[in-house]
Amino acid sequence: MRIMLVTDAWDPQVNGVVRTMKRVIAECEQLGHTWDIVSPNGFKTIPLPTYSEIKLAFGAKKVIEERFLEFAPDAVHIATEGPLGWAARAVCLRHKFPYTTAYHTRFPEYISARFCFVPTWAGYQYVREFHKYSGRVMVATASMRDELAAQKFKNIIPWSRGVDTDLFHPSKRMDDRGPFKGMKGPIWLNVGRVAVEKNIAAFLETDLPGTKVVVGDGPQLESLKAKHTDAHFLGVKQGEELAACFANADCFVFPSLTDTFGLVILEAMAAGTPVAGFNVPGPRDLIPGTGAGAVNDDLAKACHEALACSRETTRAYAETYSWRACAEQFVNNLEPLPVPERRRFWKKLARLRYALRIRRRKPKPGEGEASAAKKAK
Repeated sequence: MRIMLVTDAWDPQVNGVVRTMKRVIAECEQLGHTWDIVSPNGFKTIPLPTYSEIKLAFGAKKVIEERFLEFAPDAVHIATEGPLGWAARAVCLRHKFPYTTAYHTRFPEYISARFCFVPTWAGYQYVREFHKYSGRVMVATASMRDELAAQKFKNIIPWSRGVDTDLFHPSKRMDDRGPFKGMKGPIWLNVGRVAVEKNIAAFLETDLPGTKVVVGDGPQLESLKAKHTDAHFLGVKQGEELAACFANADCFVFPSLTDTFGLVILEAMAAGTPVAGFNVPGPRDLIPGTGAGAVNDDLAKACHEALACSRETTRAYAETYSWRACAEQFVNNLEPLPVPERRRFWKKLARLRYALRIRRRKPKPGEGEASAAKKAK
């Protein structure tokens, strides 16, 4: 298929949306699908207040429509609820072309955490309207499906995630604990953006033996460093360095209350490191009953329960997730027009565009004579 992806989140951002879509695109290309990716890159943008890495592209509707008409996609997927997402939504509705969306983040809770004056009910009004006409709203977990259904969302369908089990591997655990050499065990690790919506303060304030380590960067980094001098902040790690951090920790702590899944949960598990989290969507869908970690309303209890889990069992559970299965499920969730209808749609649109060009070229009564007279002068 020819798939158009519209996303407000893209390189150079590093987050779950970008990492998920880039891996899905790579897998889909191996399956023979082609893509047109509409992202903020190439548009005039302004930084999102309090999150400058996210660039907002306004006034892009005309360009998106031109790319839509030129690419002639078989399916359109709108990944985010930002300005590009709204513009693409308007284009699809104008041409009566079906599209799908995804719910990657608990957006109302996320916004409320960043801007305390915005109530969550207002956030739900916003996202409910955005996804209202989506043929399928893809969600990562059963808990998220139930939560959105309770908020009167329609057409909800599951779309799980995958993990790179070659990069994140127990073999990268070292006798001297590698990046954590010399630190007192057990090592409690958190990886991600250091920002208020990730609730890292809850992790750092939890009474735990050993050493707490935070890997990542973000606007809350300096304030947390100043307040929690006993914790270690290692900055951003990627690739093999990040894999070594996961493998050499004793427990991965995921305190977020706004993520709908949490790719880092699977990455930690793939490295053999059990995960502790709150009993909220994401952790409670991935962890309970697996032997790969624990969830609890009391984070300290979850941490101690997770610490006792088998690293071999944890790794085995992560191996059940694959990016190929994630990509295939994504493609199955798309809502392309049936082939006969698709052909009729694009043929009809081509005729309308041709007629519009002819109409624009055709001079109005009197224009031809006026033009000739002007040239004669």
